[in-house]
Amino acid sequence: MNHPGRHWHPTQDGRIQCDLCPRDCRLQEGQRGACFVRMRENDRIVLTTYGRSSGFCIDPIEKKPLNHFLPGSSILSFGTAGCNLACRFCQNWDISKATSMDRLMDEASPERIAIAAKSSGCRSVAFTYNDPVIFHEYAIDVADACRELGLAAVAVTAGYVHDAPRREFYSRMDAANVDLKAFTEEFYFRQTGSHLQPVLDTLLYLANETDVWLEITTLLIPGMNDSEEEIASMSEWIVENLGQDVPIHFTAFHPDYRMKDIPRTPASTLERARKIAMDGGIRYVYTGNVRDLEGATTSCPECRSELIVRDWHRIVEYRAGDGTCPDCGTKIPGKFDPVRESFGNRRIAVSP
Repeated sequence: MNHPGRHWHPTQDGRIQCDLCPRDCRLQEGQRGACFVRMRENDRIVLTTYGRSSGFCIDPIEKKPLNHFLPGSSILSFGTAGCNLACRFCQNWDISKATSMDRLMDEASPERIAIAAKSSGCRSVAFTYNDPVIFHEYAIDVADACRELGLAAVAVTAGYVHDAPRREFYSRMDAANVDLKAFTEEFYFRQTGSHLQPVLDTLLYLANETDVWLEITTLLIPGMNDSEEEIASMSEWIVENLGQDVPIHFTAFHPDYRMKDIPRTPASTLERARKIAMDGGIRYVYTGNVRDLEGATTSCPECRSELIVRDWHRIVEYRAGDGTCPDCGTKIPGKFDPVRESFGNRRIAVSP
């Protein structure tokens, strides 16, 4: 069953324009947008994936990745199908490039998802695997159902969305990890079929106009977006526009989808990027998709005490307490609990 969509308007030439994201798809009756899951039906935009998912899993929250939001807790993760970007390097291409029909297996109402998360001991629910921007209405309803049960809502997103739906969407979110894929317009246009500025606009909005906890991820692809100059420019922009306390995760690429001719990202590249970003003033810089205890550890930016030591996604030492360094009293930004949790490196498939 198709669900009525928000954010669209009729055009003078008889088409209907979807106003959700900057693609501004203009559709004839029966046509789908670039995301494939938003369609014109009976002279309106509908969402074809409402209430249907490509699967549900319980993950450690560090896998999203979020290192400063309920560390060690478990999170119920799910996505649908489709995407509004066309990344040649997509690491979840079997889901994000799927149609609304060929990958959707599990059906669940927003209320069932929230109840399943609560009964499984999760502290939050993540919209992930594909971008929640395109299942806007479903994600909002799930987030509302979660809030009723005291659960947090987490968006894992590329941030490619217009201003009005952006504000509506994030008014329901508690945390977000935004995938800043590169820091050049050329990369965005050639490798993702999109543009950089709308993503920067999302980051500016989240950091400066909301209370949503924000972290950033950049997948470093050898020879594509990993130069010292680009990482330095990105770090400078983050510090000047978002602040020093927004954590960034540099993660390793592996050959996939339409970019199988590029080698895996060496661990040394991630270590170099981490150093550049920290030298540029970002206080919390992490590495991912590699085993790197130093790059996974949360340290006090003042006295350098190790506060949360991680081995992959497993917490082996937890001294964050209420978010204050016990050695020097420096406040560590984020949402922390005094009681240590450690869901570990598990991944559990569930069915609401």
